[in-house]
Amino acid sequence: MRDTVTNEFCHQTVLLNEAVDALSIRADGCYIDGTYGRGGHSEKILARLGQQGKLIVIDKDPEAIANAQEAYKSDTRVFVWQGSFSHFADALAAAGIETGADGLLLDLGVSSPQLDNAERGFSFMREGALDMRMNPEAGISAAKWINSTSEKDIAAALWQYGEERFSRRIARKIVEVRAEKPIETTTQLANLIALVVPKHEPGKNPATRSFQAIRIVVNKELDDLQDCLQASLEHLCIKGRFVVISFHSLEDRIVKRFLQLQKRGPKLPRGLPVMSDHYQIKMKAIGKALKPSTEEIVKNQRSRSAIMRIGERIG
Repeated sequence: MRDTVTNEFCHQTVLLNEAVDALSIRADGCYIDGTYGRGGHSEKILARLGQQGKLIVIDKDPEAIANAQEAYKSDTRVFVWQGSFSHFADALAAAGIETGADGLLLDLGVSSPQLDNAERGFSFMREGALDMRMNPEAGISAAKWINSTSEKDIAAALWQYGEERFSRRIARKIVEVRAEKPIETTTQLANLIALVVPKHEPGKNPATRSFQAIRIVVNKELDDLQDCLQASLEHLCIKGRFVVISFHSLEDRIVKRFLQLQKRGPKLPRGLPVMSDHYQIKMKAIGKALKPSTEEIVKNQRSRSAIMRIGERIG
């Protein structure tokens, strides 16, 4: 979850110093904040860059982009680009950077301004239109997906991306309700889910897993992450690093498996006459996965599920 530093929401950025330290910033390097939010990590990166350094800011959200453009309109080191971090190579090209990036930071999930703004439709706690798009100007809304997707596919998505045990019951109820009236608001969907989920985890709203799954589907979040990691093999400089902060086990699993695959090389059929020196390993893991300290979790409850992994490009 990407949190803010100096805005009306006043949330703390998760693993702020740890993530920026992990980038191992050079004063004249080129770095990418692939999930700007409201600039918590960007601000810290810029503080370590010299006048020859470069920061590329990326976000899907037009509100985040507008914030970055205003905040850094006088800083020639900053290039602001709207889009998915999975296309960071396009951002590099647009900024005129031909040598690749020295570091890439991803702070995955929904940002605090998005979550706290009822109109964006991310929160089951607030009445709002059921949208959930990181970029409200592109793709299909959560409402359109909910009202047009088959029962089977809804159940599969809730199970796969939300690990929701009652995915079939919820999907069945969604189809039943929408046959009478379209599901258009966050509270409509949240109340519907609460009616059919028989057991609630202590301290967790019964709609949590379903909302998470729908958001992931609508924004193609896991596809973006996989594409971005693959692109890092070609568009990070040698010794360039990627730092990924995840808030979901599926996201972290993708990063972990990517690094494991890079370490061992491709899985080949037994007996195939291919030696390790026949393929080039391009990425290695740096250290172990890192989680927020107890002190940070006490100060910021939204950080409790965060986990950070680091990869470094090698020759």
